Amino acid sequence: MTYSKRNIFFVLLLSICMSGCISYSFTGTSIPSDVRTINIPFFPDQSRSGLGDLSDRLNQALINRFVNQSRLSLANNQESADAFIEGAIQNYVNRPFSVRGDEQANINEIQITVRATFQYQKDDEPLWNKSFSGSATYNTLENPVDGELEAAEAALQQIANNMFNDAVSNW
Repeated sequence: MTYSKRNIFFVLLLSICMSGCISYSFTGTSIPSDVRTINIPFFPDQSRSGLGDLSDRLNQALINRFVNQSRLSLANNQESADAFIEGAIQNYVNRPFSVRGDEQANINEIQITVRATFQYQKDDEPLWNKSFSGSATYNTLENPVDGELEAAEAALQQIANNMFNDAVSNW
């Protein structure tokens, strides 16, 4: 190999290796500069799920996405926030997903639906107002109580991620 071919080869090899090190993030990059705070109140649980902490879990998932993974800070009330998200947990379904040969369910699916609105304080109309769903499965034979809670948590995380992604995709 000649000296110039060796340099070109080295640069190409280095470029290929370095391309795997590049990552993409929404962390504050596309949020309008005048939006600094967000209010995320508890979403009332209207689903009659029987799980008393769904609202807490959803609230924490939303705070983790909007505050911990962007430059936004949490506002104590809607009036002092530059943006706000609000809504309600509307539906919770726990149903068989997979049935064994003896007609007993061994895998159940949790599906949660949340109706939510995202709006800038300065705007008269919301950026979006729609339903979000998340689902996850768990093994009913191993540890059904913890399995259901873990599946509900996974479904709520999906919902929080989708809300965040829909909000930042419009920024």
